[in-house]
Amino acid sequence: MERFFENAMYAARWLLAPVYFGLSLALLALTVKFFQEILHVLPNIFSIAEADLILVLLSLVDMALVGGLLVMVMFSGYENFVSTLNISEGKEKLSWLGKMDAGSLKNKVAASIVAISSIHLLRVFMDAKNVPDNKLMWYVIIHLTFVLSAFAMGYLDKLSRQGKY
Repeated sequence: MERFFENAMYAARWLLAPVYFGLSLALLALTVKFFQEILHVLPNIFSIAEADLILVLLSLVDMALVGGLLVMVMFSGYENFVSTLNISEGKEKLSWLGKMDAGSLKNKVAASIVAISSIHLLRVFMDAKNVPDNKLMWYVIIHLTFVLSAFAMGYLDKLSRQGKY
């Protein structure tokens, strides 16, 4: 009976495979939005104000970071929790595939969230004249919470790798 439950639990990891595939569909949706944003700005490129263009560009950078985060979670999560990717010899393989464990993936996700939050905060600061002071304060507090959380997670991971935690 114990063996049956262990085998069933081990096989249940495949329930995550459609979730990771779903992330690829989310990446497709993000790509469509990315190019939609580019198509909105291109016809107005000569009439758009510099500050507005920078806000659009920051939005594009934000989407690129989220896309990278999706790829990282999709592939690393699949390799860590479902199965290794069988990439044929002639195909290009991402250098970090198979090298990122769950702890380092968690730290990369936290660092990506901080980067995304930083860009969002920069966008808010560039439009600060239209943002109430109390909202601006909350944006900063939330961003600092992300920064402190990422730092704490990284520090705890470092301690656990050294065997002191």
